Amino acid sequence: MAERRLHPVTPLRRAWAPVAVVIGWAVHDPDGAQRHLTRLDTTTLLIGLAVILPAAALYGFCSWWFTHFAVTETELRIRTGLVFRRTAHIRLERLQAVDVTQPLLARVAGVAKLKLDVIGTDKKDELAFLGADEARALRAELLARAAGFAPETAHEVGEAPSRQMLRVPPGVLAMSLVLSGATWGSLAAALVVPPVLWLATESLWTVLAVALPLLGAAGASSVGRFVAEYDWTVAESPDGLRLDHGLLDRAHETVPPGRVQTVRIVEPLLWRRRGWVRVELDVAGSSNSVLVPVAPREIAEVVVARVLPGVTVPEQAALSPSPRRARWCVPVWWRGYGLAVTDAVFAARSGLLRRSLALVPHAKVQSVRMTQGPWERARGLADVCVDTGANKTVRARLRDAAEARELLQAQAERSRTGRRDARPDRWMA
Repeated sequence: MAERRLHPVTPLRRAWAPVAVVIGWAVHDPDGAQRHLTRLDTTTLLIGLAVILPAAALYGFCSWWFTHFAVTETELRIRTGLVFRRTAHIRLERLQAVDVTQPLLARVAGVAKLKLDVIGTDKKDELAFLGADEARALRAELLARAAGFAPETAHEVGEAPSRQMLRVPPGVLAMSLVLSGATWGSLAAALVVPPVLWLATESLWTVLAVALPLLGAAGASSVGRFVAEYDWTVAESPDGLRLDHGLLDRAHETVPPGRVQTVRIVEPLLWRRRGWVRVELDVAGSSNSVLVPVAPREIAEVVVARVLPGVTVPEQAALSPSPRRARWCVPVWWRGYGLAVTDAVFAARSGLLRRSLALVPHAKVQSVRMTQGPWERARGLADVCVDTGANKTVRARLRDAAEARELLQAQAERSRTGRRDARPDRWMA
């Protein structure tokens, strides 16, 4: 077991930590920082820089020097720390995703970051940075080892071949953001709220405190999403669906096979004439949340069929609506609720302007329950909720109470038989 170090460029990244502490203090207490700066003469300032910069460089070098990693027969071992030592033991059979990301400066330097998703943990371990080729080779080796290949042959397997299924053109992505209600809603709030606050308070600090977060939200829902989802590509391979995307920071992610708990097909109002949908998902223990940012519905359903083998997305006409008396509980919006239960999935629709169809495979249902509020009890209605392994709940709203009780029992049985017949969650299987 030979231990290896990270790329030599890593100290440059870690050297910023002491400088970031100073900057954080200045931002937290700007008045105090300004008072201290005014008391410093040029000589003292130069001496301070002469102390801080070498200290930052020494910290970066030491943190790199005392960080090692090694791949053993059963685990990936990462040792870090100069004063306080930390050793992470990542068992290879618990790996569910290994992602390669390249921030803009990392792409310039030819390095990459390896992020590891492990079953049962919320926080990702990472190796930052490795050479770009080394990161891809190590990723392929880890996935091969997780699939059960022998240690002596895993490094020879290489990256599994892939076949491109979908690529989102930049023009389509830009148009989808223009037609998104979230983009216009956040932009309208950023333009309307600050002038109203100024007329009411005439306080510049109050206006800035509200305007900056609103402008940030508007940017994140438009420019931020375009940058993050630029050149989105979905490819099929034996180790899962590979997602490649990003304009500045390039990300190479993998949707782990068998770990998808819920798939949501989202259809905003202004997308319907073009037949576009967005596909989101919940993966147990993973941060992956988008599968397809925008695509024609028929193409998106083909991708969904790869994520959920054997599942056919129910047509709108196949969804059973809520009873008409549900309008007394939720006026107007009750028309957006619907339910379909097939041999493979529990499918619940919600939303009137922004439709969302959630698909939960029966094998992924952890628990099922029926809930009733006072208004629902008075109208003979109930909600049926299914909980998944991603700590999320899908709710079939405003069903007839007798139907809900029958569905409760039937869904519990479907979940038991679904888990018994489910395929094993294995890489490259």
